Amino acid sequence: MNKDPLRTKLCDMLGIEFPVIAFTHCKDVATSVINAGGFAVLGEAMHTPDEIAADVKWIRDRVNGKPFGIDLVLPASVPPSGSLDELMSNIPEPHRRFAREIKERYDVPDPKGAVDLHQWGGLNQELARAQLDVLLDERVPVIASGLGSPAFILDAAHERDILVFGLVGKARQAKRQLEAGVDAIIAQGYDAAGHTGAVGTFSIVAEVAAMARDTPIIAAGGVTTGRHLAASLCLGAAGVWTGTLWLACRESDVDMIIKERLLAATNEDTTYSRSISGMPMRVLSCPWTQEWAKPGAPEVLNAPYQMLLSSDYIQGANDNRRADLMTEAAGQGVGFVTTMKPAKQILYDLVEEALETFESIVGDS
Repeated sequence: MNKDPLRTKLCDMLGIEFPVIAFTHCKDVATSVINAGGFAVLGEAMHTPDEIAADVKWIRDRVNGKPFGIDLVLPASVPPSGSLDELMSNIPEPHRRFAREIKERYDVPDPKGAVDLHQWGGLNQELARAQLDVLLDERVPVIASGLGSPAFILDAAHERDILVFGLVGKARQAKRQLEAGVDAIIAQGYDAAGHTGAVGTFSIVAEVAAMARDTPIIAAGGVTTGRHLAASLCLGAAGVWTGTLWLACRESDVDMIIKERLLAATNEDTTYSRSISGMPMRVLSCPWTQEWAKPGAPEVLNAPYQMLLSSDYIQGANDNRRADLMTEAAGQGVGFVTTMKPAKQILYDLVEEALETFESIVGDS
């Protein structure tokens, strides 16, 4: 091939070598990918403003001026404010009873410490805004929003030369964000880990790319191989957003029990459920998700109440390292994650396979 197919407008926008974005909650993974020529977005929705500021400094100290992003949950439908206790008091008793029955049925141990959701940005709008203010003050290079990017962010971010990436699962969401002026759209399909929509990756990426004009589209949802990267670029994306790919890498701070489950998992071991957070979310199947899917289960609560309800089960399972109970956000591409490698090697393998895929299609002409 005469032209490097992996040199895209996303590379030019961010000054990166490879059009691969790693979404991770682990700072070590983020810096490894950044320093290897990719881009990383660190999820900070569960951290206090002070912790976010400290993490931003930590990354800056290790990437030699290279750009990076921070992801927050910026909800519009949760309460404006309210303490954890106040919000917990709004959970109906039938839902509390059902949660207790699950704990008894599966012998779920209590958390070893207090369930810490006090700084989750999805709890209320006041907390989310305090987290966002840190990113604006720190002038992080990129702000990404996992549940859409409210329009009020854009002017404040652009005044500070901050790029805003919005994640969408529907074409109409993409249309609104393009009209608002986001700098890139992450088009995420049903295959994806975590919060995602109901449209498949192949469909949403092509549909959003067709309407985007000059705005880079980033493909998300099940992207775990170089073939996925090559296919995404052919669909019109300028890069890929990857998450599950990094969970079992050597630098990842994910519990080894979960790493082993991920390495053994197939795409049939994930489930699409609202039972964790109240919003559609793809995770490894576990007793909690299974019980909420059964006939007769209460109707799942809206955010943030379902997250508050599930947190006791999740932290109890994690604190006591009960492999039979634990879960993790994981996409349908998890079946391709089979070995524990350094993040840098994962990135290079992804790129090499993508180039080999293009070569096999067009040859040297």
